[in-house]
Amino acid sequence: MPPSVARNSTDLASLLSHPDNGELKHVAGPAEGEWNEVTVDGGEQAGHGLLVHTAPFPSTIWQQDSLLRRVSDRGFSALAAPAAETAGAGTCKLAARLGVTLLSTTRPVELVRACWQLQQARDALTLDYVRKVAQAFEYPAKDLAGLLAHLRAAIGHNIALIDANGVVQQAGGELARALHEGIDFAPWISSARVGNEAAASVRVDSSTRRGLRLVVFGSGIGDVQLRALSTAAEIMMPAVAARILIDDLASVNDASASADLLRDFIDLRGARDQEVQRRMGERGWRTAGYHLGFQFTPRFRVDPVGLHHAVAHELTGISVESHAVPSSQSVLGWLSFAEPPRASQVEDCANALHGVLQRLRLTRDVALGIGSLQSSESGLTRTLSEASDAAKIAVSRSSSGYLVRVDTLGLEQLLLAWTGNDTFLPAAESMLAPLLSTAPELLKTLSVFLDHESSIQATADALRLHRNTVSTRVQRAQELIGIDLSSSDSRLALHLACRAIMAARDAASGVQASDRTGFR
Repeated sequence: MPPSVARNSTDLASLLSHPDNGELKHVAGPAEGEWNEVTVDGGEQAGHGLLVHTAPFPSTIWQQDSLLRRVSDRGFSALAAPAAETAGAGTCKLAARLGVTLLSTTRPVELVRACWQLQQARDALTLDYVRKVAQAFEYPAKDLAGLLAHLRAAIGHNIALIDANGVVQQAGGELARALHEGIDFAPWISSARVGNEAAASVRVDSSTRRGLRLVVFGSGIGDVQLRALSTAAEIMMPAVAARILIDDLASVNDASASADLLRDFIDLRGARDQEVQRRMGERGWRTAGYHLGFQFTPRFRVDPVGLHHAVAHELTGISVESHAVPSSQSVLGWLSFAEPPRASQVEDCANALHGVLQRLRLTRDVALGIGSLQSSESGLTRTLSEASDAAKIAVSRSSSGYLVRVDTLGLEQLLLAWTGNDTFLPAAESMLAPLLSTAPELLKTLSVFLDHESSIQATADALRLHRNTVSTRVQRAQELIGIDLSSSDSRLALHLACRAIMAARDAASGVQASDRTGFR
């Protein structure tokens, strides 16, 4: 290797961020520097820029001071040598006074090679990154997180998978929000720089997830490295996209199995089944202890897989054991506690779930129902059922931010939620079939009559009809249905049936309206 390398500029920040810099460390003197020339040893000749010594740094103080003075007198502004971190306090002060940057490196030849790449051999730097990426592919990855970790270890820079909302997954350091906001999502390749932080990114060509970018980032990365890392990111991207597809397919299969298992558990209604218990144990689902159920329900059509992914991702920010399972178009889940939680802790969890709802609503029109705190297996079934009922009410509660907690509901509201389930509605239709087939116009009168506690006058006032007209209609409806309205149990059953039919008709009308207007 010639004693002098380079004619282009090399800066200290780029060298420190280079993954193969011979374990370079700043010891003393100016913490910033830019050198147009890098010299290896070089005898006693004059020079400029960075001087790399292959011999170890002297161990005695006077020799250390003497070396620094000779380096400065010969015109160099920086010195890198093995064991330079052993420099005494006085030598460090001398370096600062002379304006000489003192650096330590365990492998000086590797440091010189890094300088050569940054100054003269940009293609060699790019090829070096590409070679490392190819080597990383030789190691099997369990999932996307494993693949990103392999790639991060290979190239020596942080890696993140991002979308417009933030970081989806990352390996290494955390991507700063300001740097994320500086990334342009439109072009195939883009770079960003905020202060000392820089990032190179490429659009991820994924068939299952849109709007993703693969980002390589870190501090002190120079323009030469940024261009090389852009190429490396392009090489990584197809493997990352393939891994996303594999993980998504596995996630869909796992979600389907989870949904089947939760359905089997709920159908037991608190009874014990050894096989179900075994399967739940394999998934790490706690049935003992205390539970708080929740359900996220879309108000209009959404991608159920995407909703499940989003909810599962958001739940990682809650410091309580959590589980989320697809349930039809919704996501049903629960928080578990080994010990009885304090009331304030339950409130904190409910507020955290509210925060999840608010973030989800930025991109999806969903509502949230939260059950009450319950204990044991039967309690888990109960709180999940309550959450489902609360979610049915929440979808039409704009005044509450589409959030309903069972703890804040009255008995009447819970009963009305229960009437919307798949078991009650057919029974209600069967009960009212004679009226619906013969005189469906009587349904509203009968429903308002029962809403007003069987008062003819109150019903007439509400419908703006004569009381004799109301009386005749109610009598006709009673005859068609064949029910005794003097019985309180019969009135309750008929009242709930009327409400269920009316609600189903309103819901059907609302769906048609939403199909015309679209998502707002």
